[in-house]
Amino acid sequence: MGTPTPQLAAHKGLRGQILLELKRAQPLTAKDLAEKLRVSPNAIRHHLKELEAEQLIAYGREQRGVGAPTYAYRLSAEGESLFPRQYERALTDVLERLAEKAGRETAVEIFREHYADLTQQLTTRLAGVSSEQRLAEVARVMSEAGYMADWQAEAGTFRLSEHNCAIRAVAERFPEVCAAEEQFLQTVLGAAVERRTHIVHGCNACEYQITFHGCAPSGECV
Repeated sequence: MGTPTPQLAAHKGLRGQILLELKRAQPLTAKDLAEKLRVSPNAIRHHLKELEAEQLIAYGREQRGVGAPTYAYRLSAEGESLFPRQYERALTDVLERLAEKAGRETAVEIFREHYADLTQQLTTRLAGVSSEQRLAEVARVMSEAGYMADWQAEAGTFRLSEHNCAIRAVAERFPEVCAAEEQFLQTVLGAAVERRTHIVHGCNACEYQITFHGCAPSGECV
């Protein structure tokens, strides 16, 4: 996940695990959380009440199939603020001032140069390793930067998921930054990359479908 904010680090044990699970896959019911964390629903409900009292989560009625609606929980705006954002508000202000004085392209180029530097570092480090090792290292680096990244193999492809956007305010103001990230992934992984979901569009995660050249239908890659 990267270095947690001091506020998130203060929520230890089951409370912290609930917040993390909601960040990864909200909305979730008490039953969903109990199954994921392998504890009783009553234990989950106790902590949900505390987190709700602290205004870190909110709930709403949700229809799932037939039967009566159920209550599902998600992070509130205050709960979302517990996760790393890399000083995004200050950074957004700086970039907007730069865009006003030197043009939007100059502001965006800063991020392109950042990803170019990161590409150079990783290309050297990942020379000669397998596709899976490359993807695992990229996910690790992105997690260290606050993106809560993970990956998994699918039929003939892979999926890279970023459950937190460390620069969300920047991405909302400068969507070119997201395009720069996608290009970075294509270059450093040496693979075809397609974004399937997008946090700034209201999704729980930014998910990329990764297709390495030389992957067999079984999912084995060179």
